[in-house]
Amino acid sequence: MIKVKVIGRGIEKEIEWRKGMKVRDVLREVGFNTESAIAKVNGKVALEDKEVKDGDFVEVIPVVSGG
Repeated sequence: MIKVKVIGRGIEKEIEWRKGMKVRDVLREVGFNTESAIAKVNGKVALEDKEVKDGDFVEVIPVVSGG
């Protein structure tokens, strides 16, 4: 299982880990894409191609834009 927390949205959940799973897959599972959020894996900023492992903790930080 991968623990996921979406900062500022009150979302905390666990998702099923799959072999070869990447950050972009985790973002999709919680309703984001790589253009609308930044991810941290175990406390470190991670690119969309970073592979996640069973037991990882992923924080999703929604990107805020506007003028």
